[in-house]
Amino acid sequence: MPPQPDQIRLAFTASDRPEAQEARARLIRRYGDCEAADADVIVALGGDGFMLETLHGHLDSGKPIYGMNRGSVGFLMNDYVEDALLERIAAAEQAIIYPLSMVALDETGRTHEALAINEVSLLRQTRQTAKLRVSINSKVQIGELVCDGVLVATPTGSTAYNLSAHGPIIPITAQALALTPISAFRPRRLRGALLSHTAKVTIDVLEREKRPVSAVADNFEVRDVIQVKIQENRERRLAMLFDAGHSLEERVLAEQFSG
Repeated sequence: MPPQPDQIRLAFTASDRPEAQEARARLIRRYGDCEAADADVIVALGGDGFMLETLHGHLDSGKPIYGMNRGSVGFLMNDYVEDALLERIAAAEQAIIYPLSMVALDETGRTHEALAINEVSLLRQTRQTAKLRVSINSKVQIGELVCDGVLVATPTGSTAYNLSAHGPIIPITAQALALTPISAFRPRRLRGALLSHTAKVTIDVLEREKRPVSAVADNFEVRDVIQVKIQENRERRLAMLFDAGHSLEERVLAEQFSG
């Protein structure tokens, strides 16, 4: 049986923006505050970037995150309303998301591992375009991709960088990933692909001495990579809470019809 609103324990966290810090102080005075380890729900106050930071910070806790917009974009956040917060959280709809695992090998032979909630992207480091080889499940699908970069996005991240790079919007419940080139020069008409969520993507950097490439998993960057492996991590499960009638699935659907 779910807890009643007056039984829900909250832990408030906020970005360093003044409006977020002020909101945190007001909400704590009204609803109290506890340590994250003792909370039933983490309330994040900020923008989408801070929501991603909060999700990364609680990857191992399993605590649901309820965001309220005190930032700029706020696609992943609920509206900021101070009244009836406990009732809103009790009635909230839950979205379960799974991050991507990135394993990047750099030119020194060092391996770097990171998780991405939105996307893993490979980007050229200099004025020279990148040359990449893309394999799916150990089979080469693009022998030579000449581009500014390429990314693999989750459904959650499909409306972020992926959409700006003209990639497809993916419904939250779809078991799919987006593979999207960034300013592809050759093959010129390449628009990317939708992959099964079980796909294992390997990207090798060609001519890496002349055309260095970095790899980024959300906000974690590795420079001078030579190979990057990407796949969904089903062992990590993240829960986000959205006000009733304003679920993440509905937001993603509406984004497909926005101007």
